[in-house]
Amino acid sequence: MVVMIVALSTVDVVEKVKEIVAPWKGKQGGLIPILQEVQRELGYLPEEALLTISRELKMPKAEVYGVATFYAQFHLKPRGRHVIRVCRGTACHVRGSLQILEKVKQMLGIEENETTDDLRFTLEPVACLGACGLAPVMMVDEDTHGRMTPDKIQAILDKYQ
Repeated sequence: MVVMIVALSTVDVVEKVKEIVAPWKGKQGGLIPILQEVQRELGYLPEEALLTISRELKMPKAEVYGVATFYAQFHLKPRGRHVIRVCRGTACHVRGSLQILEKVKQMLGIEENETTDDLRFTLEPVACLGACGLAPVMMVDEDTHGRMTPDKIQAILDKYQ
């Protein structure tokens, strides 16, 4: 799924978050589903959204931030339209995944866990992608690319606009 990050004003963010929170007011266990829906709508969890959730649920800001920063599924900064994951598991490492990771970083001009300025790509090294027989492996969104070599990267990235 590709999420488009839409530039919204602070007022628009507050109003959108209030809509999402409304059905959960007075109910227990709504924080994670609310965070998921806000992130689905906005592409990430901006500070104003977290503060609005805190106010609307009458929940301490620290608790909202604590949940948002504890779970890897939540992101406090904008992410790229496409997420590149490079496997760093043992099989991939032995077969050269570090070269793949370094080449992607060089080509995109970003470091690990960063996003390109144009919000096209976010680069995430991961512990294992579960495709050891295809090592080294790189994923772009849900597409798995196995038996990677540095010279294959450009053609793959060109497919993702």
